Amino acid sequence: MELLCLEMDTVIRAHPDPNILHDDRVLQSLLTIEERFIPQFSYFKCVQKDIQPYMRRMVATWMLEVCEEQKCEEEVFPLAMNYLDRYLSVVPTKKCHLQLLGAVCMFLASKLKETRPLTAEKLCIYSDNSIRLQELLEWELVVLGKLKWNLAAVTPNDFIEHIVRKLPLPMEKVALVRKHAQTFIALCATEFNFALYPPSMIATGSVGAAICGLQLDSGDQSLLGDNLSDLLAKITNTEVDCLKECQEQIEQVLLKSLQEGRRRQQPQQHHQEQEGRPGGHKGLEEQDQSSTPTDVRDVNLQ
Repeated sequence: MELLCLEMDTVIRAHPDPNILHDDRVLQSLLTIEERFIPQFSYFKCVQKDIQPYMRRMVATWMLEVCEEQKCEEEVFPLAMNYLDRYLSVVPTKKCHLQLLGAVCMFLASKLKETRPLTAEKLCIYSDNSIRLQELLEWELVVLGKLKWNLAAVTPNDFIEHIVRKLPLPMEKVALVRKHAQTFIALCATEFNFALYPPSMIATGSVGAAICGLQLDSGDQSLLGDNLSDLLAKITNTEVDCLKECQEQIEQVLLKSLQEGRRRQQPQQHHQEQEGRPGGHKGLEEQDQSSTPTDVRDVNLQ
């Protein structure tokens, strides 16, 4: 008899606890403490002298690509950006250290949310070895100290399940709405303006944008009613006007991201045409790969 040891390369994910989702006390607790983890002001005006908003967006885009390629949990990237913003709001930082800070924040967030966290060695490789292993580990302690070891921050992802479960959506549509909302949350995390918004507002606006963008059929729309914004605002105690404004900004960020994605693809297509080969398998491999959150270029809202 031959004994074989077969190791599965799959990660077991925990299912949502229905007791937590059906208890309004959990949602109210999240709403009560969420503002503790929001920067109270724009740190570009009074703390950071060497770092500009476009630099934050560049490192955020890099962090998102790493999380997508490593198939991280949806919560990892928004949580890492929360750490980054909270650190930058209290510590003046040189721009040469921004990518290092981003790597450390991903390192910490994955430890909290992942079954198999990102390794320090892998993050150094993703930086083209511009970050040294010892440097990353030393900065980990520095960031932890500045965050006062308070890593269990409230992010928009914490509200998604509470919101979608309170909407009269067909069960077969819940997963699709959740998937699109998570994409919007990831996009919001790359834009600094949303860092000053309450996570509950971003989550509510993302769910609203997802439902409107998916253009559910008439039967589903009748279940939701004409005042979707009023229903969403009531769930998270958000003012309707603020929610509508947030949702509009989210939709604008999506449009901007889609346009940038098309512009990036055009040089690749032009290069393929000049070499006399159509966009085949190699062209697909050259495109950015992503798994979680969903790549915005894969989102069809029409």
